[in-house]
Amino acid sequence: MTSGKAASQAGHAFLDSFLTASRDNTEAYLADGGTKIVLTVPGERELCDLFHKAKQAKLPCAMVIEENHVMLPHFDGSPVVTAIGIGPMPRIQARPITKGLPPLK
Repeated sequence: MTSGKAASQAGHAFLDSFLTASRDNTEAYLADGGTKIVLTVPGERELCDLFHKAKQAKLPCAMVIEENHVMLPHFDGSPVVTAIGIGPMPRIQARPITKGLPPLK
């Protein structure tokens, strides 16, 4: 996907996840200036696996699913997971799930 599309999907994922977080986590995030980190994964399966790990850990998270969108590569009309959001929360809580993932370039 293009860098603009990736930025848009990351924005959706962040906002959706932010809205699922506890008030304590959102207030701490806003008071601290709010750091956002965008990481990359090899594929859709790994993205889904990360989402399920975050859910199992009871972390605030959200999954963005595109349906019938022509900007996605290999478009065949089927839904595609394009991004997940995890947080806000203390960074130490995300590390077990996101450790080793490279930043998006």
